[in-house]
Amino acid sequence: MTKIRYSLGVDLGGTSIKIGIVSESGKIKKRLTLETHAEAGPEAVVQQIKKGIHKILKNNDRPIEGIGIGSPGLVTSKKGIVHNPPNFPGWDVLPLGNIIKKEFKTNVFVENDANAAAVGELIFGAGQGFDDYVMITLGTGVGGGIVFNKKLFKGSTGAAGEIGHLKIKSDGIKCKCGGTGCLEAYTGINYLIKIVSERLKNNQSLLNEWVNSGEHNLTPKLIHEAALKGDEFALGIINEVGFNVGSGLSSVVNVLDITNIIIGGGVAGFGKFLFDPLTKTLRENVMATMRERICVKPAKLKNNAGIKGASGLVFYKM
Repeated sequence: MTKIRYSLGVDLGGTSIKIGIVSESGKIKKRLTLETHAEAGPEAVVQQIKKGIHKILKNNDRPIEGIGIGSPGLVTSKKGIVHNPPNFPGWDVLPLGNIIKKEFKTNVFVENDANAAAVGELIFGAGQGFDDYVMITLGTGVGGGIVFNKKLFKGSTGAAGEIGHLKIKSDGIKCKCGGTGCLEAYTGINYLIKIVSERLKNNQSLLNEWVNSGEHNLTPKLIHEAALKGDEFALGIINEVGFNVGSGLSSVVNVLDITNIIIGGGVAGFGKFLFDPLTKTLRENVMATMRERICVKPAKLKNNAGIKGASGLVFYKM
């Protein structure tokens, strides 16, 4: 009988830390979630990670081959160092990989969370049939990962794939990165909700009724529900997001000659309303020789992308 291999994945977020034991076939055998305590500083966050790993490994009868960690911020993966993750006060440069390796005496691999998600799709999800693809995650921020010849491309410092900071408007909205007109400033959830809230003041929409009733908060899910009911305002917003993402990705495709695109993150839940204008815009803006090769697919891992992506780092690296 073939022995089943397992790894442990840590999805480090600003609010919560999700940890799971995952088989090489992608089944989550055990999982838990605990608060990050990011506001208390890096030492408190590290203690929470350790606490969670110890807890999930207690009475575990499935030996793990290593620990994978997906973290926000720039990651020097060879050394497991995390640099200045957003929404983590007081966190400068931390050798997270070495700290966890010293505690648990096993292989530890650390990657930027968007890169980890791209690896998760390669090992377990929508990327299994591709040699090359670009993954973009549309969430609170907009992240990206580039896979070439089934290898993660990270650039000289590990920062490659920051698709969210492609400039799509020459004189646009200020982005938290310090630039203006970035893709993230038009499609990241926080920015998107702010833009929609402003426009609703001068537009008729089901969203006005739902939000003003006090029973609903304005979220991408609520925008999607309005679109499903044929709300023209909501449909227009999603179409605009699709256009902006497609425009940004066309530059990526033209530069890399990688025509397979995987879309993940919460905003990807807009489904067909998003994918149709995105794909149309992408095809219209790439070089003619690439148009017929364009393939856009939704990510498969969805809510499990963090845990499975982090755990997939172990199988990928080893």
